[in-house]
Amino acid sequence: MAQDSDLEKTEQPTPRRIEKARGDGDVPRSREFSTCVVLMTGGLGLMMLSGRLNQAMLSNMSSNLRVSREAAFDFSLLLSKIANGILDLLIAFAPLVLLLLIVIVGAPVLVGGWNFSNKAFMPKFSKLNPLNGIKNLFSKNSLVELVKAVLKATLVGTVSYMVMSHDFDIILSLATQPLETGIAQVDGILIKGFLFIVSALVLIALIDVPYQRWNYTNKLKMTKEEVKQEAKESDGNPQIKGRIRQQQREIARRRMMSEIPKADVVITNPTHYAVAIKYDDHSMGAPRVIAKGADDIALKIREIASEHKVPTLESPKLARALFAHTELGDEIPQALYAAVAEILAYIFQLRHYKTHGGYYPDMPNALDVPDAMDPHLKGAN
Repeated sequence: MAQDSDLEKTEQPTPRRIEKARGDGDVPRSREFSTCVVLMTGGLGLMMLSGRLNQAMLSNMSSNLRVSREAAFDFSLLLSKIANGILDLLIAFAPLVLLLLIVIVGAPVLVGGWNFSNKAFMPKFSKLNPLNGIKNLFSKNSLVELVKAVLKATLVGTVSYMVMSHDFDIILSLATQPLETGIAQVDGILIKGFLFIVSALVLIALIDVPYQRWNYTNKLKMTKEEVKQEAKESDGNPQIKGRIRQQQREIARRRMMSEIPKADVVITNPTHYAVAIKYDDHSMGAPRVIAKGADDIALKIREIASEHKVPTLESPKLARALFAHTELGDEIPQALYAAVAEILAYIFQLRHYKTHGGYYPDMPNALDVPDAMDPHLKGAN
């Protein structure tokens, strides 16, 4: 049962799945919405440009229906006259055509957004399989498209019948009307028919847009196993990531160990913690921690310090405080300035003694380390 549930597409598509689908040219589209917008734009365009178009059609028909004697007996002149008339009509209708072209391109963007993919132009041989074609005929999408087609035909047919019935007398009288009056009446009938048909199609578009979005999301749904696999591909295999982190820690550890010979002093717990301190008054505002570790790493730090003759000083409370409140490369906390300053002063005096002789410096004791900085004492409180 658990395996069956893992194979069911119950999970919402991830952003990566959606992005991959868009890359393949698969985006939600509503042909009903696009058709509705194009028809509405055409109807409104006819209304706004009706005066200009009427005048152009009237002028064109008046001019082309009058044929001179020369044009009647000269085919080239007649052909030129017809071509000029067609060109005048194209120029008159050009703004409406341009507006429709813009809407045809832009309407689909309102539903699924702008998307361009070369894969959409690649041939798919699976579409040539007749078995797949037969399956598509009886699919859920085919049934939905059939219902929409029947609904559209019913609505458009009903609206067209109502408009024609209402203006039937006007249509019958067009043959007896003056040319200018007839064109105006035809224009009015066409515009009214457009607007009524578009109004009917708005209902289908309002249903189709949310359906197409839902169908698109439902089509891209994923199984739980697919989500897990995608997470592995996106974030990387946990075992590989763990191995990479281990290697990164090893590299950082080797780099840290290489810095120990440069330290001025290593402060120890004495066995559990070790913190290497360095101070350069020319480049540092305060002493910095260049290495630190606990248990085995602390032992390794002490061994490297001994090999390179770096002084080691036991101060359990200070070592614990430095280990708990600093990271590699950090300056020491201000609360520990006084304690570290005493140790560094002792180290510098010890160097001077070894080089020039004189009095042997006294080892610092009772260092001023606030109890709040010591994690052991803080935990005990």
